[in-house]
Order: sequence, then C-alpha cells, then structure tokens
Amino acid sequence: MRIRTTPITATAAGLMLGLGCATTSWADNGFSDDVVRIGVLTDMSGIYTDLSGEAAVEAVRMAVEDFGGEVHGVPIEVIFADHRNRPDVGASRAREWYDNDGVDMINDLSNSGVANAVAAVAKERRRHAIVNSSSTVGITNDYCSPYATHYTYDAHSLAHGTGASIVEEGGTSWFFLTVDFAFGHGLEEAVSNVVRDAGGQVVGAARHPLDTTDFSSYALQAQASGAEIIGIASTGADAINAINALAEFGVTPSQQPAALLLWFDDVHALGLDTAQGLLLTNAFYWDANDGTREFSERFYERTGRMPNMAHAGNYSSTMHYLNAVEAAGTDDPDAVSEKMRELEINDFFAQGGYIRPNGRMVHDQYMWEVKTPDESEYEYDYMRLVRTISGEDAFQPLEDSTCYLLDE
Repeated sequence: MRIRTTPITATAAGLMLGLGCATTSWADNGFSDDVVRIGVLTDMSGIYTDLSGEAAVEAVRMAVEDFGGEVHGVPIEVIFADHRNRPDVGASRAREWYDNDGVDMINDLSNSGVANAVAAVAKERRRHAIVNSSSTVGITNDYCSPYATHYTYDAHSLAHGTGASIVEEGGTSWFFLTVDFAFGHGLEEAVSNVVRDAGGQVVGAARHPLDTTDFSSYALQAQASGAEIIGIASTGADAINAINALAEFGVTPSQQPAALLLWFDDVHALGLDTAQGLLLTNAFYWDANDGTREFSERFYERTGRMPNMAHAGNYSSTMHYLNAVEAAGTDDPDAVSEKMRELEINDFFAQGGYIRPNGRMVHDQYMWEVKTPDESEYEYDYMRLVRTISGEDAFQPLEDSTCYLLDE
C-alpha cells in the first residue's frame, strides 16, 4: 500500500511542477499522471483551525488508508494547504493545484467565501471540490457545477433543523443575537422566515460586531425581550462568548438559548455547566451509535480529540469520491461525477444519502440538547438526541435551487 502525504503551505511555491495535469488527458489506464491526488484546503492558522485544520487533514488521511491506499493499482496521495480565510488565496491555490500539481479533488473548504471561490475554479478547471466545513448555500445554487459537492450541512439545513423543530416543540417567540456581517444576517433571516412560516414570531434582534468579547448589553436585551428562544446567529468565539454572557447575566427560566451554528468543539470549550440546555442542529455526533463511536475512537487515537461533523464529513466524502473513482475505473472528472450521483452513501455518517443533480448531498440532520452535568455519565457524553430531521425536510427543495444544471 502506498500513501504519499506531502504538506504544502499557503505561501509555498507549487511543488511537483511539470506533471502535465493542466490538460484533460488521461493515460491508457484511465488515470491522469498515474496517481489520484486529493488536496485538503483548510484553515491551518486562523479562526476555524480548531474546527477543521489539521484534524480535517487527518480525517481525509484516515479515509485513504481505510480505502487501501490505492485504486485500480494507482496510489492515492493527500496534500494540504492553508487558505488563510481569504477567497483570493483559496482560488489561487486551487488553480495551482488543478493546473500544475495534478490535484483531482479538493476537500474541506472551511469559510464560505473560500468555498464559493474554489467551487468557481473547480467549474472552470473541470475538477472536483467537496465542501464539508462551510454553510454557504451558493455551492448548490449560483456556484454549482457537475464538479462541486456540498456534503455535510448548510445554512438552509441549520435554519430548518433548529428553527422549525423548536417552533414545533413549542418555542414560538424568538429574539436573535446576531453577528453584524453577511453570515449572521443571512442566518438570522433564514431562521426568521422558517419561524414565521411555522407559526412563530420574531420579537427582535441585537447585532454585535465580529470578535465581540463583552456581550453583557446584548444578553440584557435578550432577557428584556421576553422571548422564549434566544437564537444565536454566529459561530466560533462569538457564539461561545454570547452563550457565556447569557449564562452569566441570566435569562429567565422561561427562555432557552438556541445555537444556530454550534460545533461539538464549542460545547467542549463551554463546558456543561454553561452549555447545558442549549439546542443545536448537527449532522453528526460521536456517541450516536456503534458506527460513530468506532470511527470517533480511532480518530481520537490519532488526534487526541473527538471529531465534529466536518471531520466526519471529510472522511465520508473522501471515501465516497474514491468509491466513485473505483466504480468509474478512471479519475476522469465527468465519469466520476456520474458515479458520485449514482452511488448511495451508507456509512457511519449517513444512511441512504445521495447527491442531487445540483451537488447537494441529502442526508438526515439531528437536533440535539446539551446535557446537564448530572446527566453526563462519561467523558465527552455531552448531548442527547431531541429530533431526527429527514434530509428531504432539512435541505433546500430542489425546485428552489437556482443551479443552472436543473434547466438542462
């Protein structure tokens, strides 16, 4: 078994130049340059490094190793780079990888701006890109192509998973704590529409700058609103700081925070004393069943941490891509795209998952509630399942997609 891993930083000049992969020619065996090369384009040094980063690279490496390290006798190689949360850097790296370094598929793609930019390059260069760490719905709409796949979650599934489920459970009045830029506005708007459509009401919102550390005034506004649900339309450090403030300054017993994009890592960072009672939608939880536990324990042995949904998605999507290459008998992008849409996904991450013509991988989502400290029985025993949301209900209906492929 041969698995070659070559780290590439965002500032490095292109390695392996002259491989002759800028064109779309394939050898007699059906494989360009006699290697299947996967690039993990992720945040290795910025605000999302704990959510993706090196752990995302390890998830892809695990999939390659479990697949056997080669396909039809051709070795599989994993490389990685840091996009620095800049769409221009991400797009430039994607072009270099596709044109000069023989990369067949790019995975992870944390940061929505980077994901959209790389998806556009993937369409131009006719190479694959799989998004696992970004919420943008652009991948299956304006930036769609036969070569772009959105795998783990998106903003639509978060809005419909958390918003609709909570209203159906009786949480009908909402107030939002929203990060004041496009991501937060879009998430607040999406959830607000879902809440209203489900018969609930939005009583107000407080918007805060990115990287806010003092949430005291915003927490007091949320408390004064009297809303049953405090929707936290942010992620990462902002979401953690908002939740800490709500716990410190207090919301009334009749109010419950709902995190619209919270990761398992965030729950771990908050601790159960602070996070208890939080509602969140996630596509994966390490302790859901025997399959998730088996993968997660192996992942923990390699990384010293439990995987989040993006890590699990990176593993599953890499395995699905390689299964499609094996079924196609080639790494020709068009043949692989066809097989990716034909093959059903059945693993620890998804059962009965499938990829729509616009690139959306459809699979169940789950709403979780964070346990109290007394309910937690062992290490990392953080969440209990509240509701399973079918993929058909969670993701944007195909008829609402603006993907040009649906008109063909």
